[in-house]
Order: sequence, then C-alpha cells, then structure tokens
Amino acid sequence: MEYTIGEVSKKLDMSTYTLRFYEKEGLLPSIKRNQQGIRKFNEDNLYWIDMVRCFRDTGMSLQDVKHIVDLTNEGHDTLEERKHILQEHKAKVQQQMDNLQQHLHKIDKKIQWYEGDTTACEIQSRV
Repeated sequence: MEYTIGEVSKKLDMSTYTLRFYEKEGLLPSIKRNQQGIRKFNEDNLYWIDMVRCFRDTGMSLQDVKHIVDLTNEGHDTLEERKHILQEHKAKVQQQMDNLQQHLHKIDKKIQWYEGDTTACEIQSRV
C-alpha cells in the first residue's frame, strides 16, 4: 500500500512540514516519488518514521539518528555498531526515567502535604 504525505501526516499525527524536514535531513531513506514528483510512502517508510519519532521523542540528536540511518543503509555489517548506539541511548533514557520517577515521588509528597499530611515533605536522606 502507498500513502501520500498528507495521508501519512494524518495516519501518524505528524505535520507534513516535519515529514519533509526528516526527508531533507536524510532521516527517511528510500522515499519514492511518482512521475509528478509526489512522495509515495510505503509501510517500511511508516516504520522508519515511527522509529525516528521514537528516537527524537526520547532525546536522541538528529546527528545520532542520521548516523543510525546511514549505518542501516550500509547494511548488515553495521548491526553491532547500531546495537551499541541504541544500548547507550537506552541507558540515557532509563536514567531520565529514574530521575523523573524521583521527581514524581516528590510531587506526590507535596500533594500529600497540601492535603493535610504535614509529615509528607520532611527531608529524607538519599540512601
């Protein structure tokens, strides 16, 4: 099945501007065009767009995303390098999640304090 950029925009809830930008930056390999120059997206393209969005939403730089795309285009011999990049990114995301969880706990304690639990905001050691 093929999709136009407008259909992809609606299907993935992304702006056409973002899709064009990602293509221009080389983050979306192998977008085909018809004889009129209209982009035609297939299921593989949708998968890549979803992965790029995942990487970007989790804080990966455009440069790192581009590097993964370039390595992917080089073929099977780059699997280990791609895996290493993703393992490092995963560790960063996990650290961010741990930090957010700690902050969420503090926010919960503050809410408890506002609800009348005056012991909720006592300073606790970080052991």
